[in-house]
Amino acid sequence: MIADVNDARTSHGSGRAIAVAVIAALGGLLFGYDTGVISGALLFIQRSFELTAAQESTVTAMLLVGAALGAFTGGRVADAIGRRATVLIGAVGFIVGSLWCAAAGSAFELGAARTLLGVCIGGVSIVVPMYISEMSPPHIRGRLVSLNSLMIVIGQLVAFLTNSALAESGSWRWMLGLGALPAVVLLVGMLLLPDTPAYLLRRDKRERALEVLRDMHGPQAELSDVEIAEGSMSEEQRAAERAALKVPWIRRAVIIAMFIGVTQQVTGANAIMYFAPTMMNKVGLSAENSVYTSILIGTVSVIACAVGMSIIDRIGRRRMLIIGLVGCAASLTVLAPVYAMASDSRGGAMASLGLMTVFIAFQQAAVSVATWLLISEIVPAEVRGAGMGLAGLALWAANWFVAQSFLPMVEAWGGSWSFLFFAVTGAMALAFTWKMVPETTGRSLSEVSAELRAAGSGRRG
Repeated sequence: MIADVNDARTSHGSGRAIAVAVIAALGGLLFGYDTGVISGALLFIQRSFELTAAQESTVTAMLLVGAALGAFTGGRVADAIGRRATVLIGAVGFIVGSLWCAAAGSAFELGAARTLLGVCIGGVSIVVPMYISEMSPPHIRGRLVSLNSLMIVIGQLVAFLTNSALAESGSWRWMLGLGALPAVVLLVGMLLLPDTPAYLLRRDKRERALEVLRDMHGPQAELSDVEIAEGSMSEEQRAAERAALKVPWIRRAVIIAMFIGVTQQVTGANAIMYFAPTMMNKVGLSAENSVYTSILIGTVSVIACAVGMSIIDRIGRRRMLIIGLVGCAASLTVLAPVYAMASDSRGGAMASLGLMTVFIAFQQAAVSVATWLLISEIVPAEVRGAGMGLAGLALWAANWFVAQSFLPMVEAWGGSWSFLFFAVTGAMALAFTWKMVPETTGRSLSEVSAELRAAGSGRRG
């Protein structure tokens, strides 16, 4: 009977944790919405402001400049003011940024508003998984943290559906402004939630920390585990972290993690996610019909991400990344000549769209799913905060390069040669992964660190 009662209480705690994760993961949905909505809106923004290809790229890429800054600083801000407060500030930023985008009177103003949204995206991309992880019971932590990744691609699909619904009117201001609605829900939801036990302990609020912990994890939970796992970082520890970055094998591990972040982007993933409607428009589809193509890409993204999350533990992180990179490079290699023959050909245009969809399936199911898992497992515990920040910065900087350069590249070289360029960079990423990235599946973090230490000293463990 007692066991039954405890099981019921644990189940109640799990239910609370799931509800908390769903609310917090709205940050992931906003991440996806604001990165995805520009793909369809850009066709109509270009008409309003008569943008050049370089200006279109800049409007898109400014979000990524902000995201790099937000990702690099988000963890530090969360340590200083709390995970909850950081997400709340992000929610307010999403509201202001979305409404500012909708009211923008020039390309410059739109770029500034998108930069603000980017800072929010970068921050929540780091802090929301941190918040969910610290609030979740151990037995469902992995699934709840992964919920954030799934919400990102769902957010992109919602953006594509919104673009399609408003395509006939060409109302790009509504497309961008509607992002404020889920941000309001996130703001209200987070106002009703507590901060994490880890942060409350750092503020010496032990009674409140225990209350939250038992509400989330069940009545048997104790603060000792949180204190051991999540104790605050002193200035001495921060100094030790900086010193650790000078150790050759640790520095090498962080550099590998940074290049894994770059690898995700040099496949050309966001050239497709951001500009697929634009590229379809260039081969004869109307702006309105081009927007509809994003629905297919978004739907495939959601399905592929869900499939990838369900099989990665069986296949392995490194193997999954290699499979994804092979598929991405191969699909772009085939896409290049097909796209060259697609101009004013409905069959060629549909074949191009099909190959873009195949590319996205490999990207979302394998490359994207494996990237952050590998980064989190490769960065040594001695430099977790700084290493994750540097890897996030590298990923967003590469994302910015892709978004900034793709349309000018298309204008200078043509779409086919631009797709082929990313097939080559994807092949280079594959070579790097094959040579440098260790397998982490089924291994403890200490075992991964031991292999990296041995590799750094010229030995294989």
